Amino acid sequence: MTEATARAPHPIVSWIVRLGVILGIGAPVVAVAMALATGAGMLAWQTSLGSLRTLTYAAMAGGALSLIGIVALLFGKHFRRMLWPALAVLLAGGFVGYASYSFGKAATVPPIHDITTDLSNPPAFETLTLRADNREVVPDGGRADLAALDNAARWREWHEEAYADIQPIVVPVSVPDAIAAAEQLVEERGWELAAADPATGRLEATDTVSIYRFKDDVVLRITPNPNGEGSIVHMRSVSRVGVSDLGVNAERIRAFLADLQAATAG
Repeated sequence: MTEATARAPHPIVSWIVRLGVILGIGAPVVAVAMALATGAGMLAWQTSLGSLRTLTYAAMAGGALSLIGIVALLFGKHFRRMLWPALAVLLAGGFVGYASYSFGKAATVPPIHDITTDLSNPPAFETLTLRADNREVVPDGGRADLAALDNAARWREWHEEAYADIQPIVVPVSVPDAIAAAEQLVEERGWELAAADPATGRLEATDTVSIYRFKDDVVLRITPNPNGEGSIVHMRSVSRVGVSDLGVNAERIRAFLADLQAATAG
């Protein structure tokens, strides 16, 4: 054992390493714990999500300090002391990457959470209850053209700009058969089925997403095709909480309708 490896690191290096490890590992652990607590109903989602940015900065600081500590330990040949700061760098980097992706995603999608194939007459929930504050808060994004509109018109404008591809589909089967196919897809996805009525062509279900266990409600309205054979399928997906949905509801509708189209083809 050399003299360099036998003696302890400089106190400043030790404090840098210690603080880096606390922040680099502690911030992601706290974030995950808060998310799990939210999913278990023990902590309000506003609290857990509201702290995410602060915890991200803490993790960034922890990762940076740990990296500095690793370099100092490397020069001091204290190799055995590099394990914890290395772990802090990995955890902090992964957490910051995930958080940055989420923040970036929020900036690329409109701040709405109610997505539908029918803007004029969205499918209505009958078994499930639409959130009481739906569309009460629709940010204008700092745009003067949107600021001049009321919430309903602002929601529609956001929706038309970002989700013009969210359209109803026509399936080549009867309404009852389309409901049966949709019910099968709901089961395969692990959604909680609330209602499936072949007579009225209505299906309602709830999808639970992410570690926070957020719940999004879905309703399908299936009617006979007035222009020919088959049925027309409209779909709506609404987040129970929050303002922006990070594009999740639109992605859900796209994927579900594509699978329903495939399931009923031929």
